[in-house]
Amino acid sequence: MKLPRRGFLHLAAGAAALPAVSRIARAQAYPAKPITMVVPFAAGGPTDVIGRILAQQMRASLGQTVIVENVAGAAGNLGVGRVARAAPDGYTIVVSFMGTHVFNGAMYPLQYDVLKDFEPISLIADIPYVIVAKKNFPANDLKGLVAWLKSNPDKASAGTAGAGSPQHVSGLLFQSVTGTRFQFVPYRGAAPAMQDLLGGQVDVMFDSATNTLTHVRAGGIRAYATTVKSRLASAPEIPTVDEAGLPGFYFSVWYAMWAPKATPKNIIARLNAVVVEALADTKVQTALADQGMEIFTREQQTPEALGVFQKAEIEKWWPILKAANVKGD
Repeated sequence: MKLPRRGFLHLAAGAAALPAVSRIARAQAYPAKPITMVVPFAAGGPTDVIGRILAQQMRASLGQTVIVENVAGAAGNLGVGRVARAAPDGYTIVVSFMGTHVFNGAMYPLQYDVLKDFEPISLIADIPYVIVAKKNFPANDLKGLVAWLKSNPDKASAGTAGAGSPQHVSGLLFQSVTGTRFQFVPYRGAAPAMQDLLGGQVDVMFDSATNTLTHVRAGGIRAYATTVKSRLASAPEIPTVDEAGLPGFYFSVWYAMWAPKATPKNIIARLNAVVVEALADTKVQTALADQGMEIFTREQQTPEALGVFQKAEIEKWWPILKAANVKGD
């Protein structure tokens, strides 16, 4: 049967519209299957804790399982690289921190670009740092610490979680700002470094509030200052660097979420909305606070804010790392 021209054109137009309708339907249906959240470190660390707290909250909002997968190795580069190569469909995302998405770009010959090969989703939280020393170190306050280090170049030792770790990088910044010199002692993690600080085998550390405050309260180590603008709610007795005589020496380790480059904007927006909703939940806020973490403000939780922030961090830290010739282990 031969169709009238008008009827044929109507059917043709309808057929042409099907792919577009199908695309819209698929986008509206996201997510239609479980999402894999890659954590590029072993279970139990702060990145893993953040990932699992968020994944549990996100499941209810998304109506799909969010599977946390630990892909550890090469200072986080294995897991992050896997996400960089994943399909940009919103079903593979990564939760990580400034080490993998800032520091590693200056220290390793990566097969991906830490900025250009990812779509930012949201900043999550950060962990303030504390400047600490063994309990019998001969300095009573931060000014005294700086004075002692200047008078005794290369005599003190600072424990770190390895080359390019936040403990190492914050120590490099401290040396640059104060004009001091001391030796860095790398460990396989922050925990063994802290054990040697407690035992007096190393002299000082620049480490997270999560890892230090318990030992400060127990009298095992001495705290000189927190590296943030305001005193910590969990440790109001410790002065800030501004108060202790080193104004502007701010350092904290931040965590965020990314998707592979070219993930559609509507999917990024959906993921961002779910993360923002999770971070506004009181249970999530309490769980992160219990880990010594401080959630970024709502204005900082946009994809655009993360992109700008990460770029600024790269511009700040890469020159310091390259000038010190820091290479990944």
